[in-house]
Amino acid sequence: MHAVHRTVAGACLIMGPAIQGLSTFYWSDRHQGITAGALIVVATICWIVGLVAVYRLIEQRVPRYAALALPVAVYGCVGGASFGLQGMHEELFNVSHAQAVRLLHEHPAAAYVAFWFAGTAFPISVFVLGVVLTWIRAVPVPISVLIAVSAIAFPLSRIPREIAIAHIADLALLVPFAYLGARMAMGGLRPIGR
Repeated sequence: MHAVHRTVAGACLIMGPAIQGLSTFYWSDRHQGITAGALIVVATICWIVGLVAVYRLIEQRVPRYAALALPVAVYGCVGGASFGLQGMHEELFNVSHAQAVRLLHEHPAAAYVAFWFAGTAFPISVFVLGVVLTWIRAVPVPISVLIAVSAIAFPLSRIPREIAIAHIADLALLVPFAYLGARMAMGGLRPIGR
């Protein structure tokens, strides 16, 4: 991978969780709204660019996993953008989150494809990525543990929309992905000693 591509992707891997974390500061009364929703969409772009590069860098060591996991991760990111757009629409059309969810239940197939399956794909793909990165020795065990913990904390903060928990989950997500982004920008994800 070219150095410029690695640098841009590494920066995106840092900016994705950072911008996503910034978005939670714009939540109001467990409601995402326009600003938070727009930030989530921007964060999603960064996540996709960064994660694609991670999968490309580990592809030679785990080709089957990279081939199958990348579409799941991208699907999860698109689900995140869907939730961001939902937050924007709730504020634009003055609809409560509870009412928006209730309206989604009237279209179960679309809701599952665009929200519920996609929404679970992101934390699951992040959790498995952390395990695989440790298995191929691309990250130290503490980084993998933090990736796993953040993957579990992420939906626990988003489903009930608890702002304090969201800040903690966002920080837990930022730290290991900032490490990955910096490693990527400096040369890749070659195996490290334990």
